[in-house]
Amino acid sequence: MKRLWPASLPGQIALLVAIALFVAQAINFGLLLRERRAFRFAEVTLPAVTRLVDAAERVNSPRPVVPDPRRADRLRGVRLVTRAPAVPGGEHETDVEAAIRRGFADAGITVGRIEARVRAVEEADIRARQMDRRRVERLRRMGAMIGVVVELPGRGWLVANNPWPIAERGLLWQLLAQTLILYVIVLVPVLWVGRGIAKPLRGLAGAARAFQPGRPLPEIEPSGPQDVRLLIAAFADLARRVNAMIEEKDRMLGAIGHDLRTPLAALRVRIESVEDDTDRQRMAETIDEMNATLEDILSLARLGRPSEPPTDVDVAALVDAVVEDFRDLGAAVDFVEAARVPLRMRPNLMRRAVRNLIENAVKYAGAAEVRVETGAQAVTIIVCDRGPGIPPDRLDAVFDPFTRIETSRNRGTGGIGLGLALARAIVRDAGGEITLANREGGGLDATIRLPR
Repeated sequence: MKRLWPASLPGQIALLVAIALFVAQAINFGLLLRERRAFRFAEVTLPAVTRLVDAAERVNSPRPVVPDPRRADRLRGVRLVTRAPAVPGGEHETDVEAAIRRGFADAGITVGRIEARVRAVEEADIRARQMDRRRVERLRRMGAMIGVVVELPGRGWLVANNPWPIAERGLLWQLLAQTLILYVIVLVPVLWVGRGIAKPLRGLAGAARAFQPGRPLPEIEPSGPQDVRLLIAAFADLARRVNAMIEEKDRMLGAIGHDLRTPLAALRVRIESVEDDTDRQRMAETIDEMNATLEDILSLARLGRPSEPPTDVDVAALVDAVVEDFRDLGAAVDFVEAARVPLRMRPNLMRRAVRNLIENAVKYAGAAEVRVETGAQAVTIIVCDRGPGIPPDRLDAVFDPFTRIETSRNRGTGGIGLGLALARAIVRDAGGEITLANREGGGLDATIRLPR
């Protein structure tokens, strides 16, 4: 059912209106059919019952009528026969038979078998009635005759053939034609109005998808009905306010970074006067840690507005260069050679994301294996290790800023919890995704998937 449902707004509106019109016409068809059948019963069935009862009373009178087909006028169109006649036609008209039986019961006349069947009009019926042209056309428009046989025990059989209007004839085609006309009159304006609403909404949806905080808002002209134009204007105003907030945040971060780096630099100079080498070394490490923490926080906060422009980069070469940096530091990091594939990205940011993953692997497992896999739709960078892994219920939580699996606050054993958060932000800024999965036999796979 979902596959049959139109995806566009005009199509959905048109489908709902079409269903509503169809249901309304179906109800109308049922009411008209019921009305025509009631009219047929009042105009045809009841007069026929009256003639049959009148004929039966004449037959049962002290001076009975002699059965004679040539004298049917004396029985008002009803013939009296002595032998049970065959009644041609289709199924029994049970409602007519019940009405005839009720009529005879009300008149106090005992009857036996009653049959009523409807059949098509034949030329013999027209010739037998000797009707004028107007009545012949009326009979043909009705489309059928009803044959009725009533048994009068000990007297014979009353036979009558009367015109029978087919209530359903032409009604269905008439309603179908009316429905098609309604569809043309109603659905065409509905589709036109729906298109006028859907087109600016599609433009608004595209602008919302393309909007990135801190970057210029895509041009979108308010159009369509008044409510839609107000919605588009409200979205544009919201985007401007978001960009203004981001600009204010960047100015604040710049001020914070400047205000913090200056005293840290002053402290770095002052510790040179400390005579104890051990104390001086610890102080220097603390200042370096504070500088690194500050740099990570500022990088994460400013990621929405990077100053580095995107360029075409060989992913395998970029990863190989990061691995070489770790090898120069004596880390056991292996790289599986891969085919060269260019992608458009910000190389310094992506290099930092890969470095954070390798750094975690080396920190927790002592070694890492890195490989690049190229597919038709994406390029995948996988950093594998044989460390302790991550509890399954924490695989997503570790991407949150300042979240650490190692609960101590020692930076050497767990950092400050910004590495994975920064890596995910960088990868998502490039249009990709990063995931973590525990390996069979222990260890972790950190996977970066970048669309081609």
